Amino acid sequence: MDNCIFCKIVEGKIPCAKIYEDELVLAFLDISPICKGHALVIPREHHQSISSVPENIAGRITHVAGRIGIAFKRALDADGFNFHLSDGACAGQVVWHAHMHVVPRGPEDGFRWNWRQLKYDSDAERNDFVEKIKSKLKT
Repeated sequence: MDNCIFCKIVEGKIPCAKIYEDELVLAFLDISPICKGHALVIPREHHQSISSVPENIAGRITHVAGRIGIAFKRALDADGFNFHLSDGACAGQVVWHAHMHVVPRGPEDGFRWNWRQLKYDSDAERNDFVEKIKSKLKT
């Protein structure tokens, strides 16, 4: 945590372009935006993974991210917005403090998710995934 850039931002040791804060979360502009206005919403508490963020804080992150997305539409004339959250290196997480990206979007913004689409080999294979996931799902 001593080397966590987001903890340093929360503590005021590193400046940020703050757009929202409350007792649970902080939101600020990303220094390397996908699109101008791209914001990050982080828990004030250090949590490396979203899986350790308490439910009330995770809910607040999502709520604030949604409000920021609406503000993008009003203030930036954005047509829409994306939420993006990476958990783990294989998912693209590079800052080890849980955070949600909120990205304003427009039809001419020049950004495209490089999203591939796979198919299950069969209904049985898909159903096997369902059962495996359901057996470990804790709510």
